[in-house]
Amino acid sequence: MSRTRIKFCGLRRAEDVQAAIALGVDAVGFVLTRRSRRCVEPAQARELRSLLPPFVSAVALFMDDDLAWVADACALVQPDFVQFHGEESAAFAARCARPYLKAVPMASVSDVAAYVAQHPQARGFLLDSHAVGEAGGSGGAFDWARVPHSLARPLLLAGGLDAGNVGAAIALARPFAVDVSSGIESAPGIKDAARMQAFVAAVRQADAAPA
Repeated sequence: MSRTRIKFCGLRRAEDVQAAIALGVDAVGFVLTRRSRRCVEPAQARELRSLLPPFVSAVALFMDDDLAWVADACALVQPDFVQFHGEESAAFAARCARPYLKAVPMASVSDVAAYVAQHPQARGFLLDSHAVGEAGGSGGAFDWARVPHSLARPLLLAGGLDAGNVGAAIALARPFAVDVSSGIESAPGIKDAARMQAFVAAVRQADAAPA
């Protein structure tokens, strides 16, 4: 049985981080771009990051932010991974000198393989439903049949996922991981414990189903 990794993104409260840990998620994301309604200041993200036990990764999300802001925030938060959600180039990512994930704006990108090839050093790619210039976390999904199966790179599926549809998404796309934000919220940046639990249960049920 394969295990789909789970990332909860846009966490802003200690109780939500602790709930994610108790549910056994693999990673939590802190949004550090100020254009987002889920943004946390670096000092707050550092406090939340300190709650994480070994083997639960911290991901810091940025979107077309200044290099100085990214560098200073990373120095304070010490994330395990940086997630670039905008039009950052591979050269920009390399200057940050941290393992990174790159979001793919599926509403604008038709050739995923070509987009991926532009970031040979990325550790993985987050396929999200947004268009170029838009933030994620909108709650909208894209056509999961568009997820390529021939790329030798870890793919993370995002965009409009919740407990009601993540099983179907996993069955069709077979991603390395799923990433959820609005699908486990009662309000932007406020996670709902019951929705978090239901999402994890749905992922585990999908993993247990015959391929």
